[in-house]
Amino acid sequence: MSGSTLVQAPSEVLQTKVPMLIGGQWRQAAETFDVVDPYRGDVVAQAPESSLTDLNDALDAAVAAKSVIAAMPAYERAALLRRVNVLLLERADAIAEIMTRESGKVIKDSRAEILRSQDTISLSAEEAIRIEGEHVPLDGTAMGAGKIAMMLRFPVGVVGAITPFNAPFNLAAHKIAPAIAAGNAIVLKPPPQTPATVHKLIELFVDAGTPPGVLNAVYGTKVGPALVRDPRVDFVTFTGSTKVGAEIKAASGLKRVALELGGTGATILCDDADIEAAAPICARNAMRLAGQSCISVQNVYAHRTVAERFADRLVAEVKALKVGDPLDPETDVGTLIDEAAARRVESWIQDAVSAGASLRTGGDRTGAQVTPAVLGDVTGDMRVVCEEVFGPLVSVQPFDDLEAVFRMISDSPYGLQTGIFTRSLATAIHAARTIRTGGVIINGTSTWRTDQLAYGGVKNSGIGREGPRYAIRDMTEERLVLFNL
Repeated sequence: MSGSTLVQAPSEVLQTKVPMLIGGQWRQAAETFDVVDPYRGDVVAQAPESSLTDLNDALDAAVAAKSVIAAMPAYERAALLRRVNVLLLERADAIAEIMTRESGKVIKDSRAEILRSQDTISLSAEEAIRIEGEHVPLDGTAMGAGKIAMMLRFPVGVVGAITPFNAPFNLAAHKIAPAIAAGNAIVLKPPPQTPATVHKLIELFVDAGTPPGVLNAVYGTKVGPALVRDPRVDFVTFTGSTKVGAEIKAASGLKRVALELGGTGATILCDDADIEAAAPICARNAMRLAGQSCISVQNVYAHRTVAERFADRLVAEVKALKVGDPLDPETDVGTLIDEAAARRVESWIQDAVSAGASLRTGGDRTGAQVTPAVLGDVTGDMRVVCEEVFGPLVSVQPFDDLEAVFRMISDSPYGLQTGIFTRSLATAIHAARTIRTGGVIINGTSTWRTDQLAYGGVKNSGIGREGPRYAIRDMTEERLVLFNL
């Protein structure tokens, strides 16, 4: 990008040819593709374009290893995950730089993601030793009297996992760590945009002593559909777009799936909301990761009595964010994943303005970077409102009827998370009972997630829940054991 100042020289470790991991062996692919830094435009890695033969070998390795990991005692699986965390701390800074170079995510967010992944992995270690069944009392009927029944949980076998680019390290950890904690083998397909970042996570598991074949990684754009359809895969977990999630659901047959999909980031400001507290949170959570988060604040519904004051304050907060070199520790907003994504966001903004929306700030594009934008005077049929933008853009819409906003959010195709700012306990409880989304965040925005909670959506926003405890529940299956005495 012309005119940019190089804050930190690229590290030599970035010039790497990423290998696949199949059956405990590193393997180079016959075909590769370049991974380009979206800010600087230079090649930072060569990624494998895995073939169907590579995938077949990975699945064979996982099938052979599933009995090995299932037989490993829970305390040993937990110890393995704790060793991964020790190595993660030693390598965190180098991995964060790789993530920033591949994705354009600002370095402070990359570092935060790497360190946050410790929670994901350590929580998985703790849950590995807490996988429980239950006793089912049968003496409530004559047929059951005198018998003993238990529901026990066992690993599903082979997990097929597909992960996205926007939080490549932590979201891959959310697949790998619970799968191993539950006693499963896994075949992972990381995103083509950030393969070196996920490779560094995979290296941690290998170096920590993961048995061969328990973790396998294939890459690229060709093998995903075959991974989902293959009968050797017992459970599919996917994080990504609603469109691809629907395709996976259709292709997966009778397999169980967990799908963490898109959203339109609704946040509500009631007439009693604390505007001074809400504005900086909304600004930060709309523009963090350049808006490339499925729970990014995209649509703010503000009561008409506070809407203009809030919009003014929001614009001021957005303008204060520093846009620039992702490697600069002071930068708040980096690039989108590539120039095509930035062009799409730019065009959506232009379409909205042409249809009558007012651009309060931002919306300028340079390469893969778009300055954070705030729109007003939008309507519900604009793409920036009713579809997932996945970019640094937030719209403010005034409302008069809170119940109408609740109905609109509940009736929309998406249902990931909703934030609401209010001082009224009654309003907060009513929102929690009424709004049909996977989460309702009181006095916070749609953008809130901690790794131990159940996270996921309803409707077109997904099926199932992530978070180690909940992922492990999905990655195990119940078996009835009945004693006739």
